[in-house]
Amino acid sequence: MTKRIPGRIHLLAVALIGSSSLFFVQAQQPAATPAPDSLKSVHFLLDAEQFTQAEKALHAYLEKNPTSAEAHFLLGYTLFREHRPKDSLAEFSEGSKFQHPPASDLKIIAGDYVVLGDFTDADKWLTVVTNESPQDASAWYLLGRTKYNENRFEEAVQSFQRALSLRPNDIKAEDNLGLSYQGLNRLDEAKTAYENAISWQKESLIKDVQSFLNMGILLADQDQPSQALPYLQQAVEAAPHNPKAHEQLGRVYDMLKMPDKAEHELEQAIALAPEVASLHFRLGQVYKRQGKQELAQQQFDICARLNSAHSSAETPNPAEPN
Repeated sequence: MTKRIPGRIHLLAVALIGSSSLFFVQAQQPAATPAPDSLKSVHFLLDAEQFTQAEKALHAYLEKNPTSAEAHFLLGYTLFREHRPKDSLAEFSEGSKFQHPPASDLKIIAGDYVVLGDFTDADKWLTVVTNESPQDASAWYLLGRTKYNENRFEEAVQSFQRALSLRPNDIKAEDNLGLSYQGLNRLDEAKTAYENAISWQKESLIKDVQSFLNMGILLADQDQPSQALPYLQQAVEAAPHNPKAHEQLGRVYDMLKMPDKAEHELEQAIALAPEVASLHFRLGQVYKRQGKQELAQQQFDICARLNSAHSSAETPNPAEPN
């Protein structure tokens, strides 16, 4: 059975919850038809990301206009942005009694299901979007992300390829195509995809770190630390506050028998993500191999304490593509 790539579990939910650059940031705000005058202020509030005020205004409007599909959809979007997926879905369901949601709203509905960890329903609604709007590149990309999280890697490949046919040289789609190939153990094709994603941003001042990180991890997994090193160094340079990048660079330095540098990178990772037990365990191993028994035991003790408190086993990765 094919396994999910480590560190990618619940990727979509993390991306959705993390910041305003959410997984569905590419989805348009739901305004399929011109808003009545009394809803214009709501659109201004949403544009300004004043979601609490928008929610109050929408509840007031719906008290007088309970059959307004647009108002229900706007409230569903607002609640989605407030990280209240169940309430958001309830509003979309209510609005659907009066009007079929447009594609932009269906993406938000799918996003609610992602936050709830229900990738099957997210898949269903994104499939509806791609059927209704087959030229929507972002919908194909989002469907590919969902298929990936379902471990349906072959279908994910097809979705990302379709996205790339509609939006060539899309770095995130190409990077995720590489991850999907990796899930299928088609490692040469995965490397090619990562290389493409890296080459497409060669002239960019701001790098998308994920493709560098993924290439470095793949090469390290293949016991090629020397080849992995420059990619991971670039990942840390591009994203110095990314604990995952520091962790993987520290791992490679450890493989290359460079303990001082391994220590430094793992200490940086822990400073950025102190509650991740696996980082303390990895640093403890580095200390132990150098004969620093007391320091090693301190890290192992911290690891044990965090594990007993059900700490997350994954290192956060702020550079996950949205």
